[in-house]
Amino acid sequence: MNLVGITINHHTANVELREALHLNRDEIIEFIKTAKKSILNEGFVLSTCNRTEIFGYPKEGKLDFNNISDELMKFKPVENITAKHFEKYFSCGAVKHIFKVASGIDSLVIGDSQILGQMKESFEIAEDMNFVGSVMKRVFDTAVKVGKRSIKETEIGEGAVSVSYAAVQVVEKIFADITTKNALVIGAGETGELAAVHLRDKGINSIAVTNRSLDKAERLAEKIHGEVIPFNQFTEHLHKFDIVISATSSPDYLITKNDIKIDMKKRRGAPICLMDIAVPRDIDPSVKDIDFVFYNDIDSLKVIVDQNMKKREGEIPKVHEIILEELIGFFGWYNTLEVVPTIKTLRSFFDEISNDELEKIKHKVTDEDFAKVEDMTKRLVGRLLHNPTIKLRELAETGTHTQETINNTLVLKEFFGLNGKIDEEQ
Repeated sequence: MNLVGITINHHTANVELREALHLNRDEIIEFIKTAKKSILNEGFVLSTCNRTEIFGYPKEGKLDFNNISDELMKFKPVENITAKHFEKYFSCGAVKHIFKVASGIDSLVIGDSQILGQMKESFEIAEDMNFVGSVMKRVFDTAVKVGKRSIKETEIGEGAVSVSYAAVQVVEKIFADITTKNALVIGAGETGELAAVHLRDKGINSIAVTNRSLDKAERLAEKIHGEVIPFNQFTEHLHKFDIVISATSSPDYLITKNDIKIDMKKRRGAPICLMDIAVPRDIDPSVKDIDFVFYNDIDSLKVIVDQNMKKREGEIPKVHEIILEELIGFFGWYNTLEVVPTIKTLRSFFDEISNDELEKIKHKVTDEDFAKVEDMTKRLVGRLLHNPTIKLRELAETGTHTQETINNTLVLKEFFGLNGKIDEEQ
């Protein structure tokens, strides 16, 4: 199997190099056009924030990994990228790597649920570009199956593995139904945005954003269909919110113990959940001494993240079992590709002989006798070919005796002179 591939990812290069080599959708389309002309007959290109990968079948069977990396770096020149930044894969190793990526166990964050969707998109682009043959299509389909099985049959994607998501999960445990609650997110940076998006996705009743930069607050509020509160006034509005998640870079506390005391009087004892995911902290930790105040900071949330990550790591062997099962199934199918033409040509060979012999007696016997002889001949040929056909298929599909399959196929071709006939048919 001449499938080859290269990847630059979080194992091999720092984030600056990965970002510099990232290909957007339009660039992937243009690169595929170039690759089809010069280096690959078929394949696909995957590019995310953590990896850029190119896999395919080389033109004229030239298994030269450097051709692919050279073409990529020519297409998108990046300083300081060298051959050492690329991992290289061939044949079974290439298919296994693709399956690992689809399952999420090769991601920077183990069990990353986004990677399967990104792979599907890369597959769709390749198909739209007529860059996919029957074998590559089977690789795609099986990779998607591996990803879906990993999600369904294991807990590789369970539990929060980001502080932002952990904060939202803790909130869900504190409040039985957050769809009736109102939330305030302080800070519109990456961490605050993630928390806001998670709250929105969980169906929070309403959400507000405040940030020193009004433009950033407005952009985030638009994204999550929320409202904006002026940063210099947000403490006056704290009593309106059941959930407050703070993620700024402020060097000082933004919310003091006294702020929360005033807030709780206005709330008349209704509980409030404060999630401080900033470093340094935005909320005075002594607020946890106030009745009906639930407070967590980044350290307590990180404990949850670490525990969930260990759980995901414990699921990796289960995912490997799924990958092995699908690899066996895939190569069982692939091995039949060599056998099927041989079986087909062998049957054609015997049919030609029987037809020739039948033609010789066709006008020497009655139609009724000829029909009997013809029927007997077909049954005889079928019985003669039954065992070798079944045996070859079994060996190919199980993949356990690959060399035996190859040897038996070669023997059949040699004994019956099928090589030329197979070439003609193909």
